[in-house]
Amino acid sequence: MSLQIFTIKVGINRCYIVKDEGTILIDAGSPNKIHIFQKAFKRLKMHPPEIRLIILSHGDFDHVGSVKDIKEITGAKIVIHEHDRHNLEQSRFNFPPGVTRWGRLSRAIMYPFLKNLITFPSTKADIVLNENDFSISKFGINGTIIYTPGHTEGSVSVLLETGEAFVGCLAHNNLPFRLQPGLPIYAKDINKLRESWDLIIKRGARMIYPAHGNPFSVDVMKNSLKN
Repeated sequence: MSLQIFTIKVGINRCYIVKDEGTILIDAGSPNKIHIFQKAFKRLKMHPPEIRLIILSHGDFDHVGSVKDIKEITGAKIVIHEHDRHNLEQSRFNFPPGVTRWGRLSRAIMYPFLKNLITFPSTKADIVLNENDFSISKFGINGTIIYTPGHTEGSVSVLLETGEAFVGCLAHNNLPFRLQPGLPIYAKDINKLRESWDLIIKRGARMIYPAHGNPFSVDVMKNSLKN
């Protein structure tokens, strides 16, 4: 079977189904969005149990919010890094600091509102990552989960052998974040994030799949890091 990548739009988020010999899901959207995933599975003529692994790029509410519901209909194992595990397992709301003028302003406006509004059910992780690479070949996908901190302390990326990189919020590429692809407007540590990009590029990424916005060439990030 040849590699297939499907996008599931969940509001301003993008979640991805990667299918080859096996099938995985990358990120789980905001809370109470299981109906969107069910419609996507139906549209793709995919039986939910085909998904064997749910990889969470990090522990923010808009990436883990519906994972418990998805796990219930798929039976898939949930993967998250140890540094973001507490967000998932203790239902902790997290919103990284702004690192641009618009990032700081928009966070100041949205944080109090979202913190009081957003809730999601706690869920246990099945696989907890550390700083080492984690191969996903035994799940039928020729690729690796690599540790790429910066947006959060526990951010990870999925890098396929064919050069596709699913980077979560290491980049933004849609409103209300950015007008064009580039570094995110929120990050816990922007210097670590830049180092993570150096690693992703060094490891052979060619096409970037962000959690917010459409895919774009890695050349965009190479240019962004020069500034």
